[in-house]
Amino acid sequence: MITIFSFVIFGLALGAFGTLLGIGGGVILVPVFLLLMHYTPQYAIGTSLAVVFFNALSGTFAYIRQKKVYYDAGIRFSLATIPGAFFGSYFAKYFTSNSFNMTFGILLTLLAFIIFYRSVSSKVEEKPFNKEEFQYNRLLGVLLSFVVGFLSSILGIGGGPIHVPILIYLLGFPTHVATATSHFVLAISSFVGVVSHYVLGNILLVPAIATGIGATVGAQLGARLSLKMQSRPIQIMLSLALAGLGFRLLLG
Repeated sequence: MITIFSFVIFGLALGAFGTLLGIGGGVILVPVFLLLMHYTPQYAIGTSLAVVFFNALSGTFAYIRQKKVYYDAGIRFSLATIPGAFFGSYFAKYFTSNSFNMTFGILLTLLAFIIFYRSVSSKVEEKPFNKEEFQYNRLLGVLLSFVVGFLSSILGIGGGPIHVPILIYLLGFPTHVATATSHFVLAISSFVGVVSHYVLGNILLVPAIATGIGATVGAQLGARLSLKMQSRPIQIMLSLALAGLGFRLLLG
């Protein structure tokens, strides 16, 4: 039997890793709930998203103190994710265990391949980030953020695994700015998703709160570790984690 203390310790490790990579931890938490605890897809999605919110909120405060959040994009993208997160929570009820495992596994495997390929093939060093001079495609970012909000809520992952690659590879954000800004967006979009899932009865409160407490502390540790990590190792760690979980879900 899994104790409350075990949930807290698990959340601590999850929060540190999730904040370090800017993914909120949901990509790890959902498979754990499905494969080890045998939750239904709806409980796994809703409970995971609640933990993602705790993690994202804590990590966001840490990144704000480090002055790494790019608010020009963060505010725009957060607003765009809200309607997507709301609708995603309602569509989650149509998942069966098999269909969810296949969907989630394919998504993680594709993301892992793209991120790993980019990390090992790119030889361009990131330039210093200037918030005043940085340019990005705002319309594309807003449209993609709406989709991210929907996918994050319907899959219970908070959107970080999708949003971080978008910010880096499609919009040209430096990795550390992308992870911090993604966390800012996660905190807002996941809150909307959590409220919707709670109303639908998809959240198991004890695992969510206990794991969330651990994730809140772990997120502070992850934000500190991010100051000492190079961009490429962060990307490789993310791709390996996603690949392992993706294959496990696809294999059943």
